[in-house]
Amino acid sequence: MTLRPHHVAGLAAAIERVRAFAAPADVVLRAYFNEHKAMGQQDRALVAEGVFAFLRRMRSLGALAQTSEPRKLALAVLVRDLGHSVRELESVTREAEREWLAGFKGRLATPLAPAVAADLPDWLWERLGTAYGEARRDALAKALVVPAPFDLRANVLKTSRDEALAALTAESFRVAPTPYAPHGLRIAGRPMLARHPWLADGRLEVQDEGSQLVAYLVAPKRTDLVVDFCAGAGGKTLALGALMRSQGRLYALDVDAKRLANLKPRLARSGLSNVQPEEIAHERDSRVKRLAGKADRVLVDAPCTGTGTLRRNPDLKWRHNEAALAELTAKQASILEAAAKLVKPTGRLVYATCSLLPEENERIVEAFLAAHPDFHTVDAAKELGRAKIPLDTGPMLKLAPDTHGCDGFFAAVVERD
Repeated sequence: MTLRPHHVAGLAAAIERVRAFAAPADVVLRAYFNEHKAMGQQDRALVAEGVFAFLRRMRSLGALAQTSEPRKLALAVLVRDLGHSVRELESVTREAEREWLAGFKGRLATPLAPAVAADLPDWLWERLGTAYGEARRDALAKALVVPAPFDLRANVLKTSRDEALAALTAESFRVAPTPYAPHGLRIAGRPMLARHPWLADGRLEVQDEGSQLVAYLVAPKRTDLVVDFCAGAGGKTLALGALMRSQGRLYALDVDAKRLANLKPRLARSGLSNVQPEEIAHERDSRVKRLAGKADRVLVDAPCTGTGTLRRNPDLKWRHNEAALAELTAKQASILEAAAKLVKPTGRLVYATCSLLPEENERIVEAFLAAHPDFHTVDAAKELGRAKIPLDTGPMLKLAPDTHGCDGFFAAVVERD
Protein backbone atom coordinates (compact mmCIF):
# COMPACT_ATOMS: atom_id res chain seq x y z
CA MET A 1 0.00 0.00 0.00
CA THR A 2 1.10 3.58 -0.59
CA LEU A 3 2.19 5.23 2.62
CA ARG A 4 0.44 8.45 3.62
CA PRO A 5 1.26 10.98 6.36
CA HIS A 6 -1.53 9.64 8.57
CA HIS A 7 0.04 6.16 8.50
CA VAL A 8 3.26 7.43 10.08
CA ALA A 9 1.37 9.63 12.54
CA GLY A 10 -0.98 6.80 13.52
CA LEU A 11 1.84 4.31 14.03
CA ALA A 12 3.85 6.82 16.07
CA ALA A 13 0.87 7.58 18.31
CA ALA A 14 0.13 3.89 18.82
CA ILE A 15 3.77 3.12 19.65
CA GLU A 16 3.81 5.91 22.22
CA ARG A 17 0.73 4.47 23.92
CA VAL A 18 1.72 0.83 23.85
CA ARG A 19 5.25 1.30 25.16
CA ALA A 20 3.86 2.69 28.44
CA PHE A 21 2.90 -0.95 29.18
CA ALA A 22 -0.09 0.13 31.27
CA ALA A 23 -2.14 -2.76 29.85
CA PRO A 24 -1.73 -5.65 27.37
CA ALA A 25 -0.83 -4.41 23.89
CA ASP A 26 -3.97 -5.76 22.22
CA VAL A 27 -6.14 -3.98 24.81
CA VAL A 28 -4.30 -0.69 24.26
CA LEU A 29 -4.56 -1.01 20.49
CA ARG A 30 -8.26 -1.80 20.68
CA ALA A 31 -8.85 1.33 22.74
CA TYR A 32 -6.78 3.39 20.31
CA PHE A 33 -8.79 2.16 17.33
CA ASN A 34 -12.05 2.82 19.16
CA GLU A 35 -10.95 6.44 19.56
CA HIS A 36 -10.11 6.66 15.84
CA LYS A 37 -13.16 5.12 14.23
CA ALA A 38 -12.47 6.84 10.89
CA MET A 39 -9.41 4.65 10.34
CA GLY A 40 -9.96 2.14 7.56
CA GLN A 41 -9.29 -1.57 7.83
CA GLN A 42 -6.02 -1.38 5.89
CA ASP A 43 -4.82 1.55 8.00
CA ARG A 44 -5.58 -0.37 11.21
CA ALA A 45 -3.79 -3.44 9.86
CA LEU A 46 -0.68 -1.39 9.10
CA VAL A 47 -0.65 0.21 12.54
CA ALA A 48 -1.23 -3.11 14.31
CA GLU A 49 1.49 -4.84 12.30
CA GLY A 50 3.90 -1.99 13.00
CA VAL A 51 3.17 -1.91 16.72
CA PHE A 52 3.74 -5.64 17.15
CA ALA A 53 6.90 -5.48 15.03
CA PHE A 54 8.10 -2.70 17.33
CA LEU A 55 7.34 -4.77 20.45
CA ARG A 56 9.03 -7.89 19.10
CA ARG A 57 12.27 -6.08 18.32
CA MET A 58 12.03 -3.03 20.57
CA ARG A 59 15.41 -3.42 22.26
CA SER A 60 17.54 -3.70 19.12
CA LEU A 61 15.47 -1.01 17.41
CA GLY A 62 16.10 1.43 20.25
CA ALA A 63 19.82 0.69 20.23
CA LEU A 64 20.12 1.22 16.47
CA ALA A 65 17.72 4.15 16.23
CA GLN A 66 19.51 5.97 19.08
CA THR A 67 16.33 7.85 19.89
CA SER A 68 13.12 7.43 21.87
CA GLU A 69 11.05 9.75 19.67
CA PRO A 70 7.86 7.86 18.65
CA ARG A 71 7.84 9.28 15.11
CA LYS A 72 11.42 8.25 14.39
CA LEU A 73 10.77 4.82 15.91
CA ALA A 74 7.73 4.48 13.63
CA LEU A 75 9.87 5.36 10.59
CA ALA A 76 12.52 2.87 11.73
CA VAL A 77 9.91 0.10 12.04
CA LEU A 78 8.55 0.86 8.58
CA VAL A 79 12.03 0.60 7.07
CA ARG A 80 13.65 -2.23 9.03
CA ASP A 81 10.72 -4.46 9.97
CA LEU A 82 7.97 -3.78 7.42
CA GLY A 83 10.24 -3.56 4.39
CA HIS A 84 9.52 -0.03 3.13
CA SER A 85 12.33 1.83 1.40
CA VAL A 86 13.52 5.31 2.32
CA ARG A 87 12.40 6.37 -1.15
CA GLU A 88 8.85 5.21 -0.39
CA LEU A 89 8.90 7.43 2.68
CA GLU A 90 10.03 10.58 0.83
CA SER A 91 6.51 11.94 0.47
CA VAL A 92 5.75 11.54 4.19
CA THR A 93 9.04 12.70 5.73
CA ARG A 94 10.98 15.92 6.07
CA GLU A 95 14.53 16.30 4.83
CA ALA A 96 15.98 16.02 8.34
CA GLU A 97 14.07 12.77 8.87
CA ARG A 98 15.37 11.36 5.61
CA GLU A 99 18.91 12.18 6.67
CA TRP A 100 18.26 10.48 10.01
CA LEU A 101 16.83 7.40 8.23
CA ALA A 102 19.94 7.17 6.05
CA GLY A 103 22.07 7.13 9.20
CA PHE A 104 19.76 4.54 10.78
CA LYS A 105 20.07 2.24 7.77
CA GLY A 106 23.84 2.62 7.94
CA ARG A 107 23.79 1.37 11.53
CA LEU A 108 21.74 -1.77 10.85
CA ALA A 109 24.85 -3.93 10.59
CA THR A 110 26.27 -2.60 13.87
CA PRO A 111 27.16 -5.46 16.28
CA LEU A 112 24.99 -5.45 19.39
CA ALA A 113 25.28 -7.13 22.77
CA PRO A 114 23.76 -10.65 22.59
CA ALA A 115 20.64 -9.93 24.67
CA VAL A 116 20.04 -6.68 22.77
CA ALA A 117 20.41 -8.40 19.39
CA ALA A 118 18.05 -11.13 20.57
CA ASP A 119 15.48 -8.53 21.69
CA LEU A 120 15.17 -10.00 25.16
CA PRO A 121 15.57 -8.41 28.59
CA ASP A 122 18.81 -9.43 30.33
CA TRP A 123 17.07 -11.48 33.02
CA LEU A 124 15.18 -13.60 30.48
CA TRP A 125 18.21 -14.01 28.22
CA GLU A 126 20.22 -15.33 31.17
CA ARG A 127 17.52 -17.70 32.39
CA LEU A 128 16.97 -19.17 28.93
CA GLY A 129 20.71 -19.76 28.68
CA THR A 130 20.76 -21.56 32.02
CA ALA A 131 17.77 -23.68 31.07
CA TYR A 132 18.61 -24.54 27.44
CA GLY A 133 22.28 -23.79 26.79
CA GLU A 134 23.65 -21.18 24.41
CA ALA A 135 22.89 -22.88 21.07
CA ARG A 136 19.28 -23.69 21.92
CA ARG A 137 18.80 -20.24 23.44
CA ASP A 138 19.89 -18.65 20.16
CA ALA A 139 17.39 -20.78 18.23
CA LEU A 140 14.60 -19.91 20.65
CA ALA A 141 15.40 -16.21 20.50
CA LYS A 142 15.25 -16.23 16.70
CA ALA A 143 11.94 -18.08 16.73
CA LEU A 144 10.40 -15.73 19.29
CA VAL A 145 10.74 -12.63 17.09
CA VAL A 146 8.92 -14.24 14.16
CA PRO A 147 5.14 -13.61 14.04
CA ALA A 148 3.12 -16.61 15.20
CA PRO A 149 1.07 -18.67 12.74
CA PHE A 150 -2.70 -18.47 12.75
CA ASP A 151 -4.09 -21.72 14.16
CA LEU A 152 -7.70 -22.87 14.33
CA ARG A 153 -9.50 -25.82 15.90
CA ALA A 154 -12.34 -27.51 14.06
CA ASN A 155 -15.28 -27.95 16.44
CA VAL A 156 -16.15 -31.63 15.98
CA LEU A 157 -19.68 -31.03 17.28
CA LYS A 158 -20.37 -29.01 14.15
CA THR A 159 -17.86 -29.99 11.48
CA SER A 160 -14.71 -31.99 10.74
CA ARG A 161 -11.18 -30.84 10.04
CA ASP A 162 -11.39 -32.22 6.49
CA GLU A 163 -14.59 -30.30 5.81
CA ALA A 164 -13.13 -27.07 7.19
CA LEU A 165 -9.90 -27.62 5.26
CA ALA A 166 -11.80 -28.04 2.00
CA ALA A 167 -13.96 -24.98 2.61
CA LEU A 168 -11.05 -22.68 3.49
CA THR A 169 -8.97 -23.98 0.58
CA ALA A 170 -11.87 -23.23 -1.77
CA GLU A 171 -11.76 -19.64 -0.50
CA SER A 172 -8.07 -19.45 -1.48
CA PHE A 173 -6.67 -19.47 2.05
CA ARG A 174 -3.26 -21.12 2.33
CA VAL A 175 -4.31 -23.68 4.92
CA ALA A 176 -2.93 -27.03 6.07
CA PRO A 177 -3.55 -29.47 8.95
CA THR A 178 -1.49 -28.81 12.06
CA PRO A 179 1.34 -31.34 12.44
CA TYR A 180 0.15 -32.81 15.75
CA ALA A 181 -3.28 -31.65 16.94
CA PRO A 182 -5.92 -33.92 15.30
CA HIS A 183 -8.46 -31.14 14.74
CA GLY A 184 -6.10 -28.23 14.11
CA LEU A 185 -5.65 -26.08 11.01
CA ARG A 186 -2.86 -23.60 10.27
CA ILE A 187 -3.31 -20.68 7.89
CA ALA A 188 -0.30 -18.94 6.39
CA GLY A 189 0.06 -15.17 6.36
CA ARG A 190 -2.26 -12.73 8.11
CA PRO A 191 -5.76 -13.87 7.16
CA MET A 192 -8.73 -11.57 7.72
CA LEU A 193 -11.06 -14.01 9.45
CA ALA A 194 -12.63 -12.00 12.25
CA ARG A 195 -16.06 -12.01 10.62
CA HIS A 196 -15.78 -15.33 8.79
CA PRO A 197 -19.06 -17.29 9.01
CA TRP A 198 -17.32 -20.45 10.24
CA LEU A 199 -16.00 -18.53 13.24
CA ALA A 200 -19.26 -16.69 13.73
CA ASP A 201 -21.28 -19.92 14.04
CA GLY A 202 -18.73 -21.88 16.10
CA ARG A 203 -17.60 -24.39 13.51
CA LEU A 204 -14.07 -23.04 13.97
CA GLU A 205 -12.30 -21.61 17.03
CA VAL A 206 -9.02 -19.69 17.09
CA GLN A 207 -6.64 -21.77 19.21
CA ASP A 208 -2.90 -22.40 19.02
CA GLU A 209 -1.91 -26.00 18.35
CA GLY A 210 -0.02 -26.26 21.64
CA SER A 211 -3.11 -25.24 23.57
CA GLN A 212 -5.15 -27.84 21.69
CA LEU A 213 -2.72 -30.61 22.64
CA VAL A 214 -3.08 -29.94 26.37
CA ALA A 215 -6.73 -31.08 26.19
CA TYR A 216 -5.59 -34.53 25.05
CA LEU A 217 -3.50 -34.91 28.21
CA VAL A 218 -6.57 -34.19 30.33
CA ALA A 219 -8.27 -36.93 28.27
CA PRO A 220 -11.76 -36.54 29.74
CA LYS A 221 -14.32 -39.29 29.41
CA ARG A 222 -17.85 -38.39 28.40
CA THR A 223 -19.27 -39.12 31.85
CA ASP A 224 -16.56 -37.29 33.82
CA LEU A 225 -16.81 -34.32 36.12
CA VAL A 226 -14.07 -32.01 34.84
CA VAL A 227 -12.80 -28.73 36.26
CA ASP A 228 -10.89 -26.16 34.22
CA PHE A 229 -9.43 -24.33 37.21
CA CYS A 230 -8.08 -21.22 35.43
CA ALA A 231 -10.43 -21.11 32.46
CA GLY A 232 -9.84 -17.54 31.28
CA ALA A 233 -11.60 -16.89 27.99
CA GLY A 234 -12.16 -20.62 27.65
CA GLY A 235 -10.12 -21.91 24.72
CA LYS A 236 -9.16 -25.11 26.52
CA THR A 237 -12.61 -25.35 28.13
CA LEU A 238 -14.23 -25.50 24.70
CA ALA A 239 -11.69 -28.05 23.49
CA LEU A 240 -12.39 -30.24 26.53
CA GLY A 241 -16.13 -29.92 26.05
CA ALA A 242 -15.80 -31.06 22.44
CA LEU A 243 -13.73 -34.09 23.50
CA MET A 244 -16.53 -34.91 25.98
CA ARG A 245 -19.10 -34.58 23.16
CA SER A 246 -21.04 -32.15 25.37
CA GLN A 247 -21.66 -34.84 27.98
CA GLY A 248 -20.68 -35.07 31.66
CA ARG A 249 -20.08 -31.86 33.62
CA LEU A 250 -17.42 -29.27 32.91
CA TYR A 251 -16.82 -26.38 35.32
CA ALA A 252 -14.98 -23.33 33.98
CA LEU A 253 -13.60 -21.43 36.99
CA ASP A 254 -11.71 -18.14 36.98
CA VAL A 255 -11.13 -15.13 39.20
CA ASP A 256 -11.45 -12.69 36.28
CA ALA A 257 -15.07 -11.84 35.48
CA LYS A 258 -14.14 -10.10 32.21
CA ARG A 259 -12.36 -13.16 30.86
CA LEU A 260 -15.27 -15.39 31.80
CA ALA A 261 -17.60 -12.94 30.08
CA ASN A 262 -15.57 -13.45 26.90
CA LEU A 263 -16.24 -17.18 27.21
CA LYS A 264 -20.03 -16.82 27.13
CA PRO A 265 -20.47 -15.86 23.44
CA ARG A 266 -17.92 -18.49 22.42
CA LEU A 267 -19.80 -21.05 24.49
CA ALA A 268 -23.08 -20.08 22.87
CA ARG A 269 -21.56 -20.60 19.40
CA SER A 270 -19.92 -23.90 20.30
CA GLY A 271 -23.06 -25.97 20.75
CA LEU A 272 -21.83 -27.22 24.14
CA SER A 273 -24.41 -27.72 26.89
CA ASN A 274 -22.20 -29.31 29.57
CA VAL A 275 -20.13 -26.23 30.53
CA GLN A 276 -20.81 -24.22 33.68
CA PRO A 277 -18.75 -21.00 33.96
CA GLU A 278 -18.28 -19.77 37.54
CA GLU A 279 -16.43 -16.73 38.85
CA ILE A 280 -14.43 -17.43 42.01
CA ALA A 281 -12.85 -14.91 44.38
CA HIS A 282 -9.69 -16.96 44.91
CA GLU A 283 -8.49 -20.57 44.89
CA ARG A 284 -10.02 -21.18 48.33
CA ASP A 285 -13.48 -19.92 47.35
CA SER A 286 -16.48 -21.86 48.70
CA ARG A 287 -17.42 -22.73 45.10
CA VAL A 288 -14.09 -24.54 44.87
CA LYS A 289 -14.44 -26.28 48.25
CA ARG A 290 -17.77 -27.86 47.32
CA LEU A 291 -16.03 -29.72 44.51
CA ALA A 292 -13.38 -31.20 46.83
CA GLY A 293 -12.64 -34.83 46.09
CA LYS A 294 -15.28 -35.01 43.32
CA ALA A 295 -13.43 -34.28 40.09
CA ASP A 296 -12.33 -36.99 37.67
CA ARG A 297 -10.15 -34.52 35.79
CA VAL A 298 -8.73 -31.12 36.78
CA LEU A 299 -6.82 -28.82 34.46
CA VAL A 300 -4.67 -26.05 35.94
CA ASP A 301 -3.64 -23.72 33.13
CA ALA A 302 -1.72 -21.54 35.54
CA PRO A 303 -1.06 -17.81 35.17
CA CYS A 304 2.56 -17.41 34.06
CA THR A 305 5.07 -15.15 32.36
CA GLY A 306 3.79 -16.27 28.95
CA THR A 307 7.32 -16.62 27.57
CA GLY A 308 6.13 -19.35 25.22
CA THR A 309 3.72 -16.91 23.55
CA LEU A 310 6.10 -14.01 22.90
CA ARG A 311 5.58 -14.29 19.15
CA ARG A 312 1.94 -13.21 19.57
CA ASN A 313 2.27 -11.36 22.91
CA PRO A 314 5.68 -9.65 22.60
CA ASP A 315 4.82 -6.99 25.19
CA LEU A 316 5.01 -9.65 27.92
CA LYS A 317 8.80 -9.76 27.80
CA TRP A 318 8.95 -6.05 28.60
CA ARG A 319 6.14 -6.10 31.18
CA HIS A 320 7.61 -8.88 33.35
CA ASN A 321 10.77 -8.95 35.45
CA GLU A 322 12.37 -11.26 38.00
CA ALA A 323 10.21 -9.89 40.80
CA ALA A 324 7.10 -10.72 38.76
CA LEU A 325 8.47 -14.21 38.14
CA ALA A 326 8.88 -14.79 41.88
CA GLU A 327 5.30 -13.64 42.51
CA LEU A 328 4.00 -15.91 39.77
CA THR A 329 5.80 -19.03 40.98
CA ALA A 330 4.34 -18.54 44.46
CA LYS A 331 0.88 -18.14 42.93
CA GLN A 332 1.35 -21.21 40.72
CA ALA A 333 2.26 -23.39 43.70
CA SER A 334 -0.74 -22.11 45.65
CA ILE A 335 -3.17 -22.69 42.78
CA LEU A 336 -1.86 -26.20 42.14
CA GLU A 337 -2.18 -27.02 45.84
CA ALA A 338 -5.81 -25.85 45.86
CA ALA A 339 -6.71 -27.62 42.62
CA ALA A 340 -5.29 -30.92 43.84
CA LYS A 341 -7.92 -30.99 46.59
CA LEU A 342 -10.63 -31.37 43.95
CA VAL A 343 -9.19 -34.58 42.50
CA LYS A 344 -10.89 -37.81 43.55
CA PRO A 345 -8.92 -41.02 44.15
CA THR A 346 -7.62 -42.33 40.77
CA GLY A 347 -8.46 -38.91 39.30
CA ARG A 348 -6.14 -36.88 37.08
CA LEU A 349 -4.56 -33.45 37.49
CA VAL A 350 -2.86 -31.66 34.59
CA TYR A 351 -0.64 -28.68 35.36
CA ALA A 352 0.07 -26.52 32.31
CA THR A 353 1.66 -23.18 31.47
CA CYS A 354 2.62 -21.29 28.32
CA SER A 355 6.06 -20.64 29.80
CA LEU A 356 9.50 -21.78 28.67
CA LEU A 357 11.03 -21.39 32.15
CA PRO A 358 11.68 -24.44 34.38
CA GLU A 359 10.97 -22.30 37.45
CA GLU A 360 7.32 -22.15 36.39
CA ASN A 361 7.18 -25.68 35.06
CA GLU A 362 9.23 -28.66 36.26
CA ARG A 363 10.21 -27.01 39.54
CA ILE A 364 6.56 -26.39 40.47
CA VAL A 365 5.59 -29.98 39.70
CA GLU A 366 8.61 -31.45 41.50
CA ALA A 367 7.82 -29.46 44.65
CA PHE A 368 4.17 -30.52 44.48
CA LEU A 369 5.02 -34.21 44.14
CA ALA A 370 7.50 -34.02 47.00
CA ALA A 371 4.74 -32.66 49.24
CA HIS A 372 2.04 -35.06 47.96
CA PRO A 373 3.20 -38.69 47.93
CA ASP A 374 -0.38 -39.74 47.11
CA PHE A 375 0.12 -38.39 43.55
CA HIS A 376 2.29 -39.96 40.87
CA THR A 377 3.34 -38.84 37.39
CA VAL A 378 1.92 -40.20 34.16
CA ASP A 379 3.98 -40.22 30.96
CA ALA A 380 2.69 -37.43 28.71
CA ALA A 381 4.10 -38.97 25.52
CA LYS A 382 2.22 -42.23 26.17
CA GLU A 383 -0.98 -40.29 26.82
CA LEU A 384 -0.63 -38.50 23.49
CA GLY A 385 0.11 -41.84 21.86
CA ARG A 386 -3.23 -43.17 23.12
CA ALA A 387 -4.86 -40.30 21.22
CA LYS A 388 -2.82 -41.30 18.14
CA ILE A 389 -0.73 -38.12 18.37
CA PRO A 390 2.88 -38.95 17.34
CA LEU A 391 4.68 -36.52 19.63
CA ASP A 392 7.26 -37.44 22.25
CA THR A 393 8.88 -34.62 24.21
CA GLY A 394 9.57 -36.80 27.23
CA PRO A 395 7.53 -37.67 30.34
CA MET A 396 6.30 -34.06 30.47
CA LEU A 397 5.01 -32.13 27.48
CA LYS A 398 7.50 -29.44 26.42
CA LEU A 399 6.60 -27.54 23.28
CA ALA A 400 8.60 -24.65 21.84
CA PRO A 401 8.26 -22.51 18.70
CA ASP A 402 11.75 -23.31 17.41
CA THR A 403 11.16 -27.07 17.38
CA HIS A 404 7.39 -27.55 17.09
CA GLY A 405 6.14 -24.44 15.30
CA CYS A 406 3.47 -23.72 17.91
CA ASP A 407 3.52 -21.64 21.08
CA GLY A 408 5.73 -22.77 23.92
CA PHE A 409 3.71 -24.96 26.28
CA PHE A 410 4.48 -27.14 29.26
CA ALA A 411 2.20 -29.75 30.78
CA ALA A 412 2.64 -32.43 33.42
CA VAL A 413 0.11 -35.19 34.12
CA VAL A 414 -0.24 -36.53 37.66
CA GLU A 415 -2.83 -38.87 39.13
CA ARG A 416 -4.03 -39.51 42.64
CA ASP A 417 -3.47 -43.02 43.99
